[in-house]
Order: sequence, then C-alpha cells, then structure tokens
Amino acid sequence: MADSDTPHDLRLLPDAISHAVKPGTALLRLETTHTRARILDGAWWPRSRDIGAELPSLITALTEHLGPVTRVGLDASAWEELPSRLIVDDRVVHIDSFPVGDDTVLITRGDRDHFSLLVIPPRATPDAARAAMAKALRADNVTQPEQILIDTGSGRRER
Repeated sequence: MADSDTPHDLRLLPDAISHAVKPGTALLRLETTHTRARILDGAWWPRSRDIGAELPSLITALTEHLGPVTRVGLDASAWEELPSRLIVDDRVVHIDSFPVGDDTVLITRGDRDHFSLLVIPPRATPDAARAAMAKALRADNVTQPEQILIDTGSGRRER
C-alpha cells in the first residue's frame, strides 16, 4: 500500500515521536492501535498537582488527535481544588471525582469511549518517567498503574 493510499482520518497518534524529557515537562503518549484491550491506554506526566493548570493542555492534545473530550475522571484527593467542570478551547469538560487512585486519569470521548492513562507523579525523574511510560504502553502490559510506578521508581511504596 502506497503512503497516498493510507487513510489519514483515523485520528491516531503518531508512533515514533521523541522529545527530550526535562524535569517539569508534561508528556502524553497513547496507544496507536484500533483496539484498547489492556489496562492502560497511555501515560501522562503533569508538571504539578494543580488540575486547573495541567488539565487544559492534556485535553487540548487529546482533542487534537482523538476528537472532543467530554469528561475526565480523577481522584479528588490527588489534586488541588478539583472543579466540577473546566472550559477548554470553548468546550465544557466535566470533571468527575472517582476513587481511581492518584496514579490514573480516566478520559471520556463522546459518551462511551474511555481511555485510562497512567499519571506519573510530577516529582518523578525524567528516567523514571520515561520507564513508566514505556511500561504502561507495552502490548503485553497487565500491571496495575500503582505497581508500574513502584517498579520504575516513579511512585511511592506506602499509601
């Protein structure tokens, strides 16, 4: 199949984009296949626990590649002042508080299309964040998010 025959409207993220990982950089990677059968669909490394500062850039990035995001599920205990909604790019995004753990964010596109992202703690080192992202995206990954963070040195052992 020639490149010109490849459909360009699939709204999948590119497979091989590499950027330098610097402390305090927010990074996002998503699985780029049509099926999302494993525990995690991607990973996100926010700069802080200030959801009002961090979430708009995540939603903008997701919307650009996947279409409009309608809801975000977060654990309120993990974030500073969790609002019930945010307006991002002139769209209302509802914020739901779930006890999903501070290591996961749930993204809803449309009314039923869900993505589960590993949240790498802002204090993680670049090497630990990179390792956690790689492990979260492995095709054979069945490891729980909290364990990925522990295994890669990104998270704490005690709760």
